[in-house]
Amino acid sequence: MDERKLLVELYRPMSRQGPGSRRTLERAMDLAGLDSSMRLRIADIGCGTGAASIELAGRLDAEIVAVDFLPPFLDELSERAQAAGVDAAITTLEASMEDLPFGEDQFDVVWSEGAVYNMGFDVGVNAWHRFLKPEGVLVVSEITWLTAKRPREIDEFWQGEYPEIDVASTKIAQLERAGYSPRGYFTLPEADWEEEFYLPLERQLAALAGRYPDSVEVAQIIEAQEREISLQRTYRDFVSYGVYVATKA
Repeated sequence: MDERKLLVELYRPMSRQGPGSRRTLERAMDLAGLDSSMRLRIADIGCGTGAASIELAGRLDAEIVAVDFLPPFLDELSERAQAAGVDAAITTLEASMEDLPFGEDQFDVVWSEGAVYNMGFDVGVNAWHRFLKPEGVLVVSEITWLTAKRPREIDEFWQGEYPEIDVASTKIAQLERAGYSPRGYFTLPEADWEEEFYLPLERQLAALAGRYPDSVEVAQIIEAQEREISLQRTYRDFVSYGVYVATKA
C-alpha cells in the first residue's frame, strides 16, 4: 500500500494536521497586528485541509492563497470553506513550498503552521522573504527546544527526525539574518497538542487500523505515530511548537 495515500487517508478527516487552535491563531494575529480594518493578501503555505485559511478568512478582510502539494487536502479545504461561507476569499494552489510561483512583494502576510520543516526553517524564511511587501508580516510555527539540554531519548528522536530543531533564540537570530524584525514569540499550550491534535489523531489511528487490520504498512504508520505521541507526552517540558511573528525589515 502507498504510504502517502495512507497518510492522506489518516489526516484528511482531521480539522488540523498538527497542533494548534483558534486561540493560538488569535494570539498570533494580535502579535502580527492583523484586524478586519485592513484589506490583506495572505499566503497560507502548507495549509493542509485549511484550518488557518478558513479561520483567517472568517476574521479578516482578506484574499487568501492556500498552498499545499496534496490535492486531496485542497479538495477538503474547498469543501470546508464553502460550508463555512468563506470560499470566495480563498484560492487553492497545488504547489511545492520549495517552488512557489509568486513574485516579489505580493503578500501582506505569509502564514505557515507546522509546515516549514519540510524545507527547513532557515531556508524557508529566507525563500519566503521576497514574497512579502515591505513591512509585511511573517507568522510561522516551528518545532522548538524549550531548554538548552534535554533527556537523551527525546534529543535523539528529534535530531533524527529534524536535525534543524533548535532553541528559540537560534530561530530568532535566523529571522534577523534573513531580513526580518522579530515582533513576538510564544509556545503552544498543552491543549493545542492534546485536545486539538493527539486525541483526534488517536481516533483516526484506531479507525485506520480497523479498515486495514492485516496491513503491515498501516501497522508501521500507527507504530510511528504512537511513538511520537508517547514521546511528546513524556517530554512536553522540553519541546513544543514555537510561533514566530516577524516583520519584513
